[in-house]
Amino acid sequence: MIKVEHVCKTYKVSKRNAGFSSALKALFHKEYELIHALDDVSFTISEGEMVGYIGPNGAGKSSTIKILSGILTPEEGICQIDGLTPWKNRIQHVKNIGVVFGQRTQLWWDVPVLDSFELLKEIYRIDPLTYRRNLEHLSHMLNLSELLKTPVRQLSLGQRMRCEIAASLLHNPKILFLDEPTIGLDAVSKLAVRDFILQLNKEKNITVILTTHDMQDIEALTNRVILIGKGKVLLDGTLEDIRKDFDSTEEALAQFYRSHQI
Repeated sequence: MIKVEHVCKTYKVSKRNAGFSSALKALFHKEYELIHALDDVSFTISEGEMVGYIGPNGAGKSSTIKILSGILTPEEGICQIDGLTPWKNRIQHVKNIGVVFGQRTQLWWDVPVLDSFELLKEIYRIDPLTYRRNLEHLSHMLNLSELLKTPVRQLSLGQRMRCEIAASLLHNPKILFLDEPTIGLDAVSKLAVRDFILQLNKEKNITVILTTHDMQDIEALTNRVILIGKGKVLLDGTLEDIRKDFDSTEEALAQFYRSHQI
């Protein structure tokens, strides 16, 4: 389903000191620093797997998700998803994926949720029968019936995230990328989102890649974790491989980061 081999991604970031003189100097002579976001990253994910993709801030998690979703193009390496290269076959590829970024929205802020869904229906060219069936199913499973006519800006964070997940699934994707899907949610909302994702995977065999700092999400949803740090895959296994002699997953993970100086 997903094959990533020797993928590298580097960002060129301008640097300067604070102050007017430094700003003036930068107009004529800019200094840059190369940031190696991904350095020879390789892994494979089978159909129907639920995988936690974890690591500290700046490890390269979001860059990986953006490459897998076709937003970014790597300098080196191969990425094949269901036989397609995301950044080369983007129109065909996006029909097969759903993406939820916890700190970004795909819903239009000032219009009712249903208007955003209708626009996504046109963007993905979902036939009316499939759209109605999926909308009814998702509304029932995520308890959205009372939210569909509400402007997005009037929703609570938990309500909006339920709508975001529904929006990413209207077109029947085979793969779901979740980047911090429960960030800022209360305990009840987190449990509701987790239960829905588990049910979705069980019923439709959707492949799920979960990026989060919440180890409870990882423990509840995934059997396999890929841990990345400084742009490199440091571990591909289970939480037990990290936890070992520690009682707390967070404590074990913190020790793992310290031992690898990340």
